[in-house]
Amino acid sequence: MAKAVADTTSGSNQGGFTLDDTPISGFSALHDSGTGGSPSLGNFPLFPYVSCPGDDIDRCDFPKKARAPRHGQFDASSVVARPGYFEVTLNSGIRAAMTATVHAALFQFTFPETGGDGSHPLILQDLTDLSDSRQDNGTVSVDASTGRITGSGRFQSSFSQGQYVSYFCTDFSGSQILDNGIFVNSRATTDVKNLTISRSINGYPLPGGAFVRFASADPVFARVGLSFISSEQACSNAEAEIPDYDFDGIEQTASDAWRQKLSPITISQGGVDDDYVKNFYSGIYRTMVNPQNYTGENPYFNTGEPYFDSFYCLWDSFRSQIPFLTILDPDAVAEMIRSLIDTYRYEGWLPDCRMTFSKGYTQGGSNADVVLADGYLKGIKAGIDWDTGYEAVVKDAEVEPFDWSANGRGGLDSWKGLGYIPVEDLDVKGFGTMTRSLSRTLEYAYNDFTIAQWAKLRNNTGDTEKYLRSSENWKSLYKSDQTSSFANGQDTGFVGFFQPKYLNATWGYQDPLWCSNIDNAGTVCSLQNTAHETFESSIWEYGFFVPHNQGDLITLYGGPDQFVRRLDFLHDQNITYIGNEPAFLTVFQYHYAGRPGLSAKRSHFYIPRYFDTTPEGLPGNDDSGAMGSFVAFSMMGLFPNPGQNVYLITPPFFESVNITHPQTGNTATIRNVNFDPTYSAIYIQSATLNGEPYTKNWIDHSFFTEGKELVLTLGRNESTWGTAVEDLPPSIGEYTGFNRTSSRRRLRSIGARYAPSFGQEMRFV
Repeated sequence: MAKAVADTTSGSNQGGFTLDDTPISGFSALHDSGTGGSPSLGNFPLFPYVSCPGDDIDRCDFPKKARAPRHGQFDASSVVARPGYFEVTLNSGIRAAMTATVHAALFQFTFPETGGDGSHPLILQDLTDLSDSRQDNGTVSVDASTGRITGSGRFQSSFSQGQYVSYFCTDFSGSQILDNGIFVNSRATTDVKNLTISRSINGYPLPGGAFVRFASADPVFARVGLSFISSEQACSNAEAEIPDYDFDGIEQTASDAWRQKLSPITISQGGVDDDYVKNFYSGIYRTMVNPQNYTGENPYFNTGEPYFDSFYCLWDSFRSQIPFLTILDPDAVAEMIRSLIDTYRYEGWLPDCRMTFSKGYTQGGSNADVVLADGYLKGIKAGIDWDTGYEAVVKDAEVEPFDWSANGRGGLDSWKGLGYIPVEDLDVKGFGTMTRSLSRTLEYAYNDFTIAQWAKLRNNTGDTEKYLRSSENWKSLYKSDQTSSFANGQDTGFVGFFQPKYLNATWGYQDPLWCSNIDNAGTVCSLQNTAHETFESSIWEYGFFVPHNQGDLITLYGGPDQFVRRLDFLHDQNITYIGNEPAFLTVFQYHYAGRPGLSAKRSHFYIPRYFDTTPEGLPGNDDSGAMGSFVAFSMMGLFPNPGQNVYLITPPFFESVNITHPQTGNTATIRNVNFDPTYSAIYIQSATLNGEPYTKNWIDHSFFTEGKELVLTLGRNESTWGTAVEDLPPSIGEYTGFNRTSSRRRLRSIGARYAPSFGQEMRFV
């Protein structure tokens, strides 16, 4: 829960700290990881001063807006950051180092020698957060003798409808305490020790908090306990976890914990530049920061089940972040799933977003369905009530909530009656933003497919057939004669795109390039009432989101060559944006057209061009580890099709990668033969699995649990490996229409069915 770091004033400070020349406004211990939109948490920051001018406390800058630009500057070369530790030196000469336990953080402030008397360092604690969202009745108290500061504040939950109350308890050790008190706005007093403060009336929280001043410039330790229950519990957490202010010991414990978490994955570097290794492990590290384990800190329901928070949002994390944790930390994923199911018991619905105990906004489908189905397919167990989990996903599919902007699905009468979500739907059962009809249709279809897979494993034939049928509803919005042109009127040369459709089955219209990476017209595709029919992406990109039926999609797009041509156009024309999660799978969808080598080539196109170890080395924010998981999977050489027991094979970026499964203890190995650290040879020529020839271009989860060995022989050109129709990943629909073949598709079977002659017209380079 505790994540101590410096907070800057950057517009990109969703994780607190940035290296973009913006100043530090404070040092706080509650953070999320790289969320979109307004930043969350960053509550109750500390800020140190060498002294106040003239030793007059009223001449210190207390408000955040004043202190950051005047006193928060720092040299980027002074930053030290590693798992479990952060350090920076302010231009004032104060060195701030910090580490953390589960519910508490320990800060060490080292002050410069001033060479004279009368220098009394001051540390303030501010009743604020990163997004300045504090509401009325923030409280703070400081003990006159011990300097202990306790308090609380009510804040707005990011990207949600709710609010939360956070509590803290701060103790100091080191230099002797001189005096203490409270501050309001730009003035302070040592005569008052307790404060309750309103938000004020001008839309910006009135600054307020407490301070402690010290008798000498000796180093000061500040121990900050955290809780969402009470200040008393915050104090208990701090006392239990950091009883003796042993900074080096706490840091070592945190470092050891992170080392243990990262230890299942090892590599043989094979001459690759060290920056690639840092990039890889940084990506792995970032997958484990969110969701956050708040077990024991839930003020609303405590059933004995684990409680996880900060799902920002499952629309982002279902694609690769949680699937990566399924490999690296299956016990944590089991607890996350238990938490999602327990939240369903309390709220009545599975969340799509959840942050600081509040319902977040649903972006597309009910994607907790995918997370649960993915866990079930891959054998995650560990105390999960799977019967209640299945009940929850079926409720998503069958029952419309009154407020479907925050859970479940909207427009279910139309979904069931028409086979799609209409633009300008008539929905009298539930209410939400009446947009995104096209992307919701595509996502609901995939949600239903994952339920069908789960139902099949439960031997529920009726549900299997029912949800397989509705998983084909995506076809209702395919308009075979729809064209696409650039803003200057030039035709892209492609025909056949998804389009919105009205209740009466007539076509609506959305330019396929609206909300793409090259749309400069300010088109809105989010949750605004004026938004269009896709969410945060274009029809061009959503045109590939049929993860369960690539066979039929390829046929609609004119066969494998045209499918590849369209994928190339999506990427080469910069239509897609790799900093947004819908782009992830498109990098590897060449596998489905029998061109796995192009997936490898495309992943090298994006890494390290858009993902590297510099401060600018992410395309946008990390979206709670989603970007990190894309890097980790891509460089590991196996990318998931989430909600299916499928990993698409590409060569790792290293000579070999070993993954030891934390539960079975078995070690899976992916090893490259003829590995070239300059990446001139990135095409698989042949493969063996446990010593036997292996021609499929995908593998299932047993590779990790059983500890298999996959050996890939590489070359400089594409080969025929993984191109035969029987070697392609599963699809509901047949891979038909290739090499003059045809076959009849049957919806009753969930198994993959393939035509016999796919790939004979391929051209190799």
